[in-house]
Amino acid sequence: MNLDDPLLKILACPLDKGPLSLLTGEGEGALYNPRMRRRYPIRDGIPQLLPSSGEEVTDAEHDRILRRLAEAEVPS
Repeated sequence: MNLDDPLLKILACPLDKGPLSLLTGEGEGALYNPRMRRRYPIRDGIPQLLPSSGEEVTDAEHDRILRRLAEAEVPS
């Protein structure tokens, strides 16, 4: 899965039904919901979007993820 994948536009958090952000560079990657601070893994290219598959992240990890997402949005 990559940022240009059309599937990314229709995937939603199973808990709040809101959009997810793609995190890359961490193994196979993950989808992240910053509103609920939950990360959902991508295994073998398949997003694991069951509520039980998501993991809460710490405040420090949340801040780190938000910085990474902001840096990815800035054109170089």
